[in-house]
Amino acid sequence: MRRIRSVAVLLCAAVLYGAARSENIDPKGVGARYAWGENVGWLNFKPAPSGAHVSGDKVTGFVWGENIGWISLSCENTASCDRVAFGVLNDGQGNLSGFAWGENVGWINFNPRVPGDATRYGVRIDGQGRFDGWAWGENIGWIRFDAAQAYNAQACVVTVEDLANLAAEWLSLGTSPANLNLDRSVDMADFSVFAGYWLDYCPDGWRLK
Repeated sequence: MRRIRSVAVLLCAAVLYGAARSENIDPKGVGARYAWGENVGWLNFKPAPSGAHVSGDKVTGFVWGENIGWISLSCENTASCDRVAFGVLNDGQGNLSGFAWGENVGWINFNPRVPGDATRYGVRIDGQGRFDGWAWGENIGWIRFDAAQAYNAQACVVTVEDLANLAAEWLSLGTSPANLNLDRSVDMADFSVFAGYWLDYCPDGWRLK
C-alpha cells in the first residue's frame, strides 16, 4: 500500500508541476519524422539539433525543410510571444490548430478550412502519436501528413499500458525495460523518471516502447 501511495504522489506531482520538454518525434528511430509539401518537398520534424515536441496542449520546437529553411511551431521557441503570439495548439484529443511560421514561406495553418467544403483538413494526432491530415501555407500550398505513407511523422506517447508495465516491473524489482535511469535495479528513482513525463508525450528514445 505504501508503494502505491508513493506512486500516486509522484504522478500527481507530475500533473501539477509539468514535465521537462524535449523533442519526441520518431521514438522508434524508423524515420517517422516527415511531412510532404508538393511545392516544397520534405519537411523534417526531427532535424538536428532540435525538432518538434508534442504535448497535450501544444506543439513546440522547429521543423526543417531543405528547400525552405526553418519553420517555428511556436513563439515560445524564441521567447517572442510578447511581440507576435503564435503557435500550433493541441486540444488534448490530438486535434491541432493554430499557426507555424517560416521566415521564407510565411504562415502555415494546421487547421485550414476550404470555403464551401465541410471536410476537416486539419492535422490530427492519433492515440499512437501518428500525424494525419493537411496543413496549408498561403505561399506554399498543402502539406500532407499520412501515417500510411512515407510522410508519417509520429510522436512518442506515454500510455496507461506504460504505467502498468513499469509498475509490474518495479513491484517485482525487475530490471528491464523499467530501469529508466539505467542503474542496477528498478526503484523509486525510475518511477520519478516516469512521473516526469506522465500525462504528457514522452521524450525521444522512451525505453518502455
